[in-house]
Amino acid sequence: MSKPHKRLVAWQKSIDLVLVEKVYEVSKNLPRDEIYGLTSQLRRAAVSVPSNIAEGAAGRSPGQFKNYLSVAIGSLNELATQIEIVRRIGYLSASAVAKTEALIDECLAVTYGLRKSLN
Repeated sequence: MSKPHKRLVAWQKSIDLVLVEKVYEVSKNLPRDEIYGLTSQLRRAAVSVPSNIAEGAAGRSPGQFKNYLSVAIGSLNELATQIEIVRRIGYLSASAVAKTEALIDECLAVTYGLRKSLN
């Protein structure tokens, strides 16, 4: 059975955000006492993005799919905020933060574009 979400650039980029040395890799560097705080929040927000894109692409109406994409966009903005907090606390290098922020911005752009295309 074909998985329609796997063909979506928004889904592919959001998987990269989670796995390809981004959120999971970055969050490994946080202090152990953040395991139930920022580490958990970062990972849950990141995982929410491709999950909502996949769920929305699963035979939903365009209106329903747009709602799922809106939730994914909300999770991306939540993640951007958490990365900013991590940066301000000083837990991560400026380089790691910049790379993660750049991929978040890419994911936002393609997800907004996908949502707009459903109009």
